[in-house]
Amino acid sequence: MNKPVSVDIRSFGIRTPVCTKENPSYGIVGMFHVLPPALAWLWRLVAPRGHNNPSIVSSGGMESEGVGSYWPFATGKRIPHANMLLKQIIDTPRTTFTLVPNQNIGAWRVAFKPQLLMREYLTRRGAARLRADQYQPARCPLLGYELNYLTLEGSKIPSRFLKVYTQPEIGLEGYDAGAEILQEFFKTELQKYLKEDLLLTGKRIIDACLSNANIDEYNDIVPMSYQYEYSFSNIEDYEQSSDNNGVKS
Repeated sequence: MNKPVSVDIRSFGIRTPVCTKENPSYGIVGMFHVLPPALAWLWRLVAPRGHNNPSIVSSGGMESEGVGSYWPFATGKRIPHANMLLKQIIDTPRTTFTLVPNQNIGAWRVAFKPQLLMREYLTRRGAARLRADQYQPARCPLLGYELNYLTLEGSKIPSRFLKVYTQPEIGLEGYDAGAEILQEFFKTELQKYLKEDLLLTGKRIIDACLSNANIDEYNDIVPMSYQYEYSFSNIEDYEQSSDNNGVKS
């Protein structure tokens, strides 16, 4: 390949453990979620290894592979890579970002089926957007937007696979406990990126996460094409806006 190619959808996969009320975990990710650009960047910074990941990085427990999930193979310092990923995301406003689990959805063993089904569904839709009533802000803001319904080949996907808290084995109690695990992990891992040479827009996004921002606050920093008209601002425009406390001159 010797020239740029268009990328309509970029998905980020995470291996999720079983989650129940009795043993809550970060296995609260539905069949797939749509991520605003700012959250897509955060997930690439943190890049959780996930459950039973055969990675070269392993010391037990939930861990991070770092920027873009390729950090174990990268050279140099983290911040240039973080800045590069943010610029790439901002410069491609027509790209849709998704988060998809494998291994488990809540208390259900699913292996890699969510990734296969998401690929099948989104491929058939092409450039068509999800309907406005098809998604809503997830209960855990880090998960972006959750699906209200999904139909494949005329068959409706049960809501327990789209909204994990509807599973009786989990409920709101187990889901919220899992969300707290995920939020604390992000807050811990993101500290290493708060350096002077990080782009100001990146600092705004990380500060939003550390302040338990909701999804609208992430969209205020970098708009999402599902919610707004396409933004063709480049990273320099966002940096100027960040320098003016988020108000474009």
